[in-house]
Amino acid sequence: MGAGPAGLSAAATVSAAGYKAVVVEKEEILGGAPILSGYAKLVPSGEWAKDAIGRMVSRVEDDETVTVHKGAKVDSLEGEAGDFTATLSNGEKVAAGAVVLATGFTHFDSINKPEWGFGTFEDVLTTTQMEQMVSSGKIACPSDGRVPERVAILLCVGSRDRQIGREWCSKICCTVSANLAMEIKEISPQTDVFIYYMDIRTFGLYEDKFYWKSQEEFKTKFVKARIAEVTASPDGRLLVKGEDTLVKRPIIIPFDIVVHAIGMDPNEDNPEISKVFGVGLEKHGFIERAEHYTNTCGTTRRGVYSCGAAYGPETIDDSISQGAAAGSRAVADLNALVREAG
Repeated sequence: MGAGPAGLSAAATVSAAGYKAVVVEKEEILGGAPILSGYAKLVPSGEWAKDAIGRMVSRVEDDETVTVHKGAKVDSLEGEAGDFTATLSNGEKVAAGAVVLATGFTHFDSINKPEWGFGTFEDVLTTTQMEQMVSSGKIACPSDGRVPERVAILLCVGSRDRQIGREWCSKICCTVSANLAMEIKEISPQTDVFIYYMDIRTFGLYEDKFYWKSQEEFKTKFVKARIAEVTASPDGRLLVKGEDTLVKRPIIIPFDIVVHAIGMDPNEDNPEISKVFGVGLEKHGFIERAEHYTNTCGTTRRGVYSCGAAYGPETIDDSISQGAAAGSRAVADLNALVREAG
């Protein structure tokens, strides 16, 4: 269920193990968020999303042992592990021994952070919109087409914000933003990029490749701050207002473009997914994990597995690995059921 990076990986793994896989995707194209939202270069590979995820899509669509249902959902799931029957929204019924929920996430809607200007000012964008601009090869202010002198990227928009009910870190936004700053600078060398942050969480090997590289080679300026609001100045530019928390002083800085580094919300369909598949949701609304140490990739229902950002904020690379793990786990448990029956 789901044909983003995790679901494509799960399907390919099941097929490689000699089993038939059925992919159900609610959209009319495969590839998930990287394709649907027009991501630019992926972290950490630096490869264009359309190429990297495109290979995953081709591998599944060209596989005769994988059946793909596009523009479809699962309306009901009956039975038990080893003997499920799924009824699809297109009227078809699918017999399956196991189910993998690779249903991903929903991007945070910046309308829910109105004080930061999205939806009010044309030159306030989200990271996904800026990635689409990078993919087009031209950095320009949407309002009038001018090349921006200064771009601000605001971190933690829809993450780590209890006031709007987002009590989690979205894990990848810091690194994606540092990468985006470098991409902007590559296309538009005259543009200065500033990143406003509470903390920087470029975890693991991302620290050197993105955090330090973006500063030292691409002159990205990191400012530790609390942003209060984004407004317009008399000359039409944007004003970022807040407090520089290192020197404890107010700031009012003009910018041509302001970018919201949006977080990862639970899939907006998760209440329906929970009901249809009979799986629990954790308190924030992501799919609830089973006991992890001996039931890796499990959910609260036996025979139903999950992976990637369906469980919570996740990187693309780890989602792909978890998809392969979920496919492998499903196959292994089915083999165990066959041995028990024998």
